[in-house]
Amino acid sequence: MKSGFITILGKPNAGKSTLLNTLVGQKVSIVSWRPQTTRNKITGIMNGEYKGEPVQAIFIDTPGIYQGKSLLSKYMEDSINTAAVGVDIIIYVLDGEKRIHTDDLSNIEKYKKSAAKTIVVVNKMDLAPRDMMVQNLTELNSVEGIAVIPISAVKNDNINILVEEVFKDLKDGEQFYPEDMITDKPLRFMTAEIIREKALIFLQEEIPHGIGVEILNYSVREDGLTSVECDVICERDTHKAIIIGKGGEMLKRISTAARKEMEKLIGDRVYLKLWVKVKPNWKDNNSLLINLGYNLKDL
Repeated sequence: MKSGFITILGKPNAGKSTLLNTLVGQKVSIVSWRPQTTRNKITGIMNGEYKGEPVQAIFIDTPGIYQGKSLLSKYMEDSINTAAVGVDIIIYVLDGEKRIHTDDLSNIEKYKKSAAKTIVVVNKMDLAPRDMMVQNLTELNSVEGIAVIPISAVKNDNINILVEEVFKDLKDGEQFYPEDMITDKPLRFMTAEIIREKALIFLQEEIPHGIGVEILNYSVREDGLTSVECDVICERDTHKAIIIGKGGEMLKRISTAARKEMEKLIGDRVYLKLWVKVKPNWKDNNSLLINLGYNLKDL
C-alpha cells in the first residue's frame, strides 16, 4: 500500500483545521473564526485508494504560524517546527481573501525544504474576489518546486484534486493506523478541545486566548453515562465573571453546546460539569501547561 505523513501549515485563520476535517470526512480539529484556535498538532487519518492500490494518508494540523512571547506560544511554535520535519508532503494553506504577503512566500521557501513535495492551496476560493484569486495564483505559479491548487475547504471545491495530488506522490509503505481510526487523539483530549471551541464561539474577543481547559475527571459509569468534570481556566477575575455570565447563563450555554457535541462524538449520554478558576499568567506556568496537555517534551 501507499502511506505517508502530510503536514498542514499556514497563518492563523487560513482554514487549516477546516481543511483537515474535510479531508478526513469527520471533525477531528476544532474550528472557530478566531486566530490561534488550534494549539496542538492534531492528526487526522484518511484511508483511500489510488489506481487500485490502498492508501493511508496521515495529515497533521498545526497552530497558525505566529510568534508570541508566552510559554504557550513557544509550545505552539515548536509544535509547528517539529511537525514540518521528516514528513513526506507539506500543504501550505493561504487565505484566498487576502493578497499573498512576502511572509507567506518566505514561509513556503522555508518549509518546502522539509519535505519531498510542497503543495500550496489557496483556500476560500468561494469567497475570494476573482481578480485577487487570479493575482495570487499567477504569483504562486512563478515559484519553483511547488504545486498550486485553489480550493474551498468549506464547500469541498477541488478537494478531490488536492487528494489526488497527495496520493500520487506517497510512497510504498505500511499501514500505520487501523482503517476505522480517524485520529490518534484520545477522547479526553477531544473533550477539552470541544469545551474550548464552544468558549471561543460564545465569549468576547479578548477572553478566549486566555482560556485553558483542564480535565479533572473522565469516567464511564456502568450504565454507559460518561461523566466529565473540568476546570475552565482564565487569567482574571473580570474574565471569570464574563465566562460564568449573569446567573450562570454563559457557562450553561458553553456546557450545553459542548455536551451535545460530546454525545455525538461518543454516541452515548454525557454528564458535564464545569467550574471556572482564575490562574493569572497560566500561559507562562510550565507545570500547569503540562497538566493542560502542552508539554514541550512531547513534541
